[in-house]
Amino acid sequence: MSGRIFQNVVLQMKDAVDRVVGVIDAEGTVISCSDLGLIGKKWPEYLEPINRAEGSVIAMDGRTFHALASWGSHFDYAVFTLGDDDVSHTVCSMASVALNGAKSYYEEKHDRASFIKNIISDNIMLSDIYMRAKELHVAPEVPRSVFVIRQPAGGDAGLMDLVQGLFPDRQNDFILNVGDSDVALIHQLPETGGEREISRVAGLLEDTLRVGSENHVVIGIGTVSYHLRDLAKSYKEARIAIEVGKVFDTEKYVINYESLGIGRLIYQLPTTLCEMFLVEVFKKNPIDSLDQETLFTIHKFFENNLNVSETARKLFVHRNTLVYRLEKIKKLTGLDLREFDDAITFKVALMVKKYLTSRGIDA
Repeated sequence: MSGRIFQNVVLQMKDAVDRVVGVIDAEGTVISCSDLGLIGKKWPEYLEPINRAEGSVIAMDGRTFHALASWGSHFDYAVFTLGDDDVSHTVCSMASVALNGAKSYYEEKHDRASFIKNIISDNIMLSDIYMRAKELHVAPEVPRSVFVIRQPAGGDAGLMDLVQGLFPDRQNDFILNVGDSDVALIHQLPETGGEREISRVAGLLEDTLRVGSENHVVIGIGTVSYHLRDLAKSYKEARIAIEVGKVFDTEKYVINYESLGIGRLIYQLPTTLCEMFLVEVFKKNPIDSLDQETLFTIHKFFENNLNVSETARKLFVHRNTLVYRLEKIKKLTGLDLREFDDAITFKVALMVKKYLTSRGIDA
């Protein structure tokens, strides 16, 4: 926060009180004062006692201090007056009220959450990110993970409050309303064990937001961001994870961008290219020529890693029956699913078909 904001208030108080009034920052530097000669002085020896006072007025060495409101366990700014008598105590308390008001007004215009929201929305220049981060006391280079929580249209209006209750550390975590149905959680990760923390947070969100046995939200997770400038990329990935998950992982409620696999690639292909691929793969007969029983057999075959015996057991059919079905599929499509290359082609084709159907294209 700019010291000019505090200095304006301090100078207005100068003629109304007979005490020197000023403000120190979290490093103990005097950033504004009615005695201009004190600006720039460093008093680091008072930081720990002010933090221990936990918001109470405290007098030391002929000076009286009162920390301004802060989200964290350590103060960001503290008011001081020269003197340690009752008048100094009163002046310091009154000054803190006025300066807290100025601080709140400034933060409404330069809010940390708005800063993060501008980053993920690509509404801030890269050159401004570091400067604003320093001004707002946001660490620029720490690992963070972006979670996008999406609920159906007309969902619970209290979703953001619920998520804020789970993550009350507003110094390191940010919860933002984005659009009509999304809430974004930017969660700071530990230096080590980030993957475990991501899994823990995802599980906590899923369990907490489940209503009875139903889950009415979908959670997308982007890749870990190690710098503020990477948050926009991670946020987009979390949204893509939700969109791709709707197509290819319809039974999952938590989708990590890093686990999307080939579905992520297909989702970003032009639909005309996908249609051409299906025509080239199924020269003999279109994929729609396969009945539901045959498609179910194919899915089970893939689930069991192309193992004929295991698939037959899971389908409760004789091994020869399954072999007959696979031969039938080969005659219809020209692809032998017992051959690895043909199986890959068929698997991709099924995913492409599913993607086109989700786009309302009948291929």
